[in-house]
Amino acid sequence: MATDIEKLRRSFEVGGHSLREVQRDASDEGGHIVERLIFETGYGEAVRGLLARPKSGAPSPAILYIHAHGARHDIGAAELLDGRPALKEPLGPVFAAMGFATLAIDMPGFGSRSGRSESELAKARLWLGQSLAGQMLGEQTAALSWLAVQPFVDARRIGCFGISMGATLGYWLAAVDNRVATLAHLCCYADFATLIELGAHDLHGIYLTIPGLLNIASNGEIAGLIAPRPQLICIGNLDPLTPPVAVDRALAQTRAAYEQAGAADRLLVHREADTGHQESPEMRRAVLDFFRRNLD
Repeated sequence: MATDIEKLRRSFEVGGHSLREVQRDASDEGGHIVERLIFETGYGEAVRGLLARPKSGAPSPAILYIHAHGARHDIGAAELLDGRPALKEPLGPVFAAMGFATLAIDMPGFGSRSGRSESELAKARLWLGQSLAGQMLGEQTAALSWLAVQPFVDARRIGCFGISMGATLGYWLAAVDNRVATLAHLCCYADFATLIELGAHDLHGIYLTIPGLLNIASNGEIAGLIAPRPQLICIGNLDPLTPPVAVDRALAQTRAAYEQAGAADRLLVHREADTGHQESPEMRRAVLDFFRRNLD
């Protein structure tokens, strides 16, 4: 049965949130420019944004960077410039040196918004028949809209990157928003139904719970909706959040979708036998090469 895209879009709250820029300060960091932004949601909540971009100011490819969780609610968008334990080094300056403008915003409960707990936020959304993941995706859509109209961005060449929480939200977003031209994600791709069978689903935070999602589509099917656009999936077989059997089931569905679209060569999978829930040097090389080939 074909995935009901509109039902999926509603679950992901695409178009249901807004971000209005209210403050912007730029600084020259030597090899690149950093912009520190404040947005305001439709509910009046302030949201920090961080942008790293080349100095030229000419329209360039861009990346929407979706930050991770890692039980570090203090980090949020700062991951772009300061990194986190699961990453080899911060990617914002690296992407800027490659000629990409990269934007990250604090998601609800993280960074500048960490004053309210994930449990509080998620329960409130669930009682309203919504989800915290849906709010996150809706806000990322709004961030993508802001990024696409910046004079230094080529809106035809906007990619997406995420690790862990950012990975899942990245391929969910790309599945329902064709403005994402290409996507690379690390360490959070697996079939959710299989995670439930294995009892591994509880390793993921409550934020990720979208009521009825598995009645609409599996993760493998959702990632398959990105076809024929290029997608890089990086996985470590020792990652307890993505057991190999759950990855295999998702991959079978995603690969089938890419084959049906005549784009089997645009789905790249980098899988490591001895890596857990973290970026490896080989994953970093794969990501940079992927964006260099598909965004430049």
